[in-house]
Amino acid sequence: MLTIGYPARYRSSRHAEGLGDTPTRSGIVVTIELERLTRVFKDLTAVDALSIAVEEGEIFGLVGPDGAGKTTTMRMLTAILPPSSGEARVLGRDVVTQAEAVKDEIGYMSQRFGLYPDLTVEENIRFYGDIYGVTGRLFRTRMDELLAFSNLTPFRKRFAGNLSGGMKQKLGLACALIHTPKVLFLDEPTNGVDPVSRRDFWRILYKLLQEGVTIFVSTAYLDEAERCTRVGLMHKGRLMALGTPAEVKSLMRGSLLEVTCGEARRAADVLRSSGFGSVTAFGDRLHIVVGETTEARARVRSALEAAGISCGDARVVEPTLEDVFVSSLSGDAP
Repeated sequence: MLTIGYPARYRSSRHAEGLGDTPTRSGIVVTIELERLTRVFKDLTAVDALSIAVEEGEIFGLVGPDGAGKTTTMRMLTAILPPSSGEARVLGRDVVTQAEAVKDEIGYMSQRFGLYPDLTVEENIRFYGDIYGVTGRLFRTRMDELLAFSNLTPFRKRFAGNLSGGMKQKLGLACALIHTPKVLFLDEPTNGVDPVSRRDFWRILYKLLQEGVTIFVSTAYLDEAERCTRVGLMHKGRLMALGTPAEVKSLMRGSLLEVTCGEARRAADVLRSSGFGSVTAFGDRLHIVVGETTEARARVRSALEAAGISCGDARVVEPTLEDVFVSSLSGDAP
């Protein structure tokens, strides 16, 4: 497992005094804090003793494959699902004992955000404005700002059911922001969205960061994780690594060799059977986690040549978050 400890610079929110106080130390404000947060469903531990602190004004990415526990974590933090044990606070409010106060101050966009296809863009935003009590001149001003912000102004009279996937995501975000929340929770917001729309969506998130909004986002896309201030890699309910993308990548044991190969998937199987614990195929390239690089290069070439597979020279490259994730599942490099 690749793990770095709970951020020591954060003061525990147990010492926060009064409703709405948030823990601080040396000017740092913690807006989201999890302390050994756990959720059990019968025999399944979906989230296992998760401890994370998220600073005000950062974008934190919870990263992992389907079934990692990301959505369950998100539902606990948004006061929808009670934890089995542990604690969580958002803006200093306990998600169990002060659930309604938490819901009033956050924006939440679930995987299947509740847009109404038979309502227009404008009518959907108005519906969510009514839920949060944003009406009158304040609502009109805020709606116009959000439509411009998300580039939806030309489509304000279009039915939501006729929008593209990317535009639906932008509309969902506009609805989640109508009451000007201080903290925004996004559960895999770009899942199934085309690459161009994903890029545009992240541009909007960066604009929100500039306005001081704290963003907690879950994603299965490791390239998106690279865009976050800090990330937590999650697998089977447990936190495997925590830190900035650069810090997490520095945790990988050994070095990373990249080899170009015409039969990449067969070559990966050959190398795994030859004792290389972490081998990943990316198109026609292999990423191999190794110990001493000179010896490893020779072992890679020897194993592939013995299997009749031709390859290019092995070169040392910088790891990606995906490399770190795969390596952590495979154990130490040989």
